[in-house]
Amino acid sequence: MRESFVVKAEARAEQGKGASRRLRRKGLVPAIIYGGTEPPQPISVSHNELHKHLQIEAFYSHILTVEVGGSTQKAVLKDLHRHPVRDEIMHMDLQRVLADQTLRMHVPLHFKGAEIAPGIKTGGGIIEHHLIQVEVECLPESLPEFLEVDLSALNVNEAVHLSQLALPAGVALVELKHGNDASIAAFHLPRSAVEPEAPAATAEVPAIAQKAPDAKGGAAAKPAAGAKPAGDKKK
Repeated sequence: MRESFVVKAEARAEQGKGASRRLRRKGLVPAIIYGGTEPPQPISVSHNELHKHLQIEAFYSHILTVEVGGSTQKAVLKDLHRHPVRDEIMHMDLQRVLADQTLRMHVPLHFKGAEIAPGIKTGGGIIEHHLIQVEVECLPESLPEFLEVDLSALNVNEAVHLSQLALPAGVALVELKHGNDASIAAFHLPRSAVEPEAPAATAEVPAIAQKAPDAKGGAAAKPAAGAKPAGDKKK
């Protein structure tokens, strides 16, 4: 069953940084709703209510019902600005949607089957995710909350690409329309299993420091201090 989200908002007349700061002190988030056949409209929403919505993944890729001044509008979340340090929502952009106009949205990918894939179960590989969301193009009624990626048949050194995704009717991938069949996820062996183990280094004694054996097979006697090597005759 699909989620249903209602965003309660109020129209706001004041704009600018000062007005936005005053709204935030009251626990409100400045926002704007634009697109469709109507002009952009500045609005404000409750920070607490919006924060609760944002904890649900489907909110980011869902057709929202926005209530403003007794009227309702259909919209999608297009942009969200957060404070760089505090967990605070600074601003939100909503885009109106029309039933007969296509829209572009990023939807999350849900992965399944990795635990039974041959690449992991018998091949000893690990999975590497290249994408966690994709951009789709469709009519509002066809917008999926997520797309499922089946990894259950993948082996080591194999990948699943955009062209292999099962898409709902009426949904197209923007990257494929541009000819980019990107990899979504792949299995490969851990680096430790691929790289050969380096042989243990053996300490070599420099030739100049080695001692020649004496006539009896023992080590050469150390010359006395100040003695000159044999053959070093004074001319």
